[in-house]
Amino acid sequence: MTVNFDRVASPYRWLEYASFGPYLARCRRAQLPHLPASRRALILGDGDGRFTARLLRSNPSLSADVVDSSSAMLRLLQGRIRATAAWQQHRIRLCHADALEWSPAGSYDLVVTHFFLDCLFPGQLTLLMDRLLPHLEQGTQWIVSEFAVLPAGPGFYLSASLVSALYQAFGLLTGLAVRKLPEHASLFESRGFELAREIRFLGGLLRSQLWSLP
Repeated sequence: MTVNFDRVASPYRWLEYASFGPYLARCRRAQLPHLPASRRALILGDGDGRFTARLLRSNPSLSADVVDSSSAMLRLLQGRIRATAAWQQHRIRLCHADALEWSPAGSYDLVVTHFFLDCLFPGQLTLLMDRLLPHLEQGTQWIVSEFAVLPAGPGFYLSASLVSALYQAFGLLTGLAVRKLPEHASLFESRGFELAREIRFLGGLLRSQLWSLP
């Protein structure tokens, strides 16, 4: 089955609030105060664009390429920008493409992946990283928002069951075949990134990470 996030575009925000309340949105926004120097961003799979709109408002000098395989999500993002700050439209470029097949142009000093890496198999994550690395400037910051399975103990079984249930649900709704969170930290470290900051929500079930390329 082909992965298709168009099916969840319209109800996505309400599904998010029904399941985790405001915490997914808080996780996405957690690193915004630490990005004042960013000038050119690459945003992969931002969904309905709530983060992109906030990022543009918080940093007037930044421009962004937004890549998403869902045309419905991109339409929601574009509509959000038009409704909240139409004059900012020239600062974003929307790219309807699979991030694994899309070819970057130019360079970036910020990469944003909110709940995106967990949709990739390990080999796909490596492919994505190695494709983007030549286009990243020194000092590039990379935001990762993700679910996490807690360490051994009572929280492990609850978090593992919840993550498994989320994968099953998204598999039914979108055709996503991935069923396991990728181990991205070791890959980031092997490519020279350092974890600069991590903020946890819901006891560690949600994590917002800021990686830096020295």
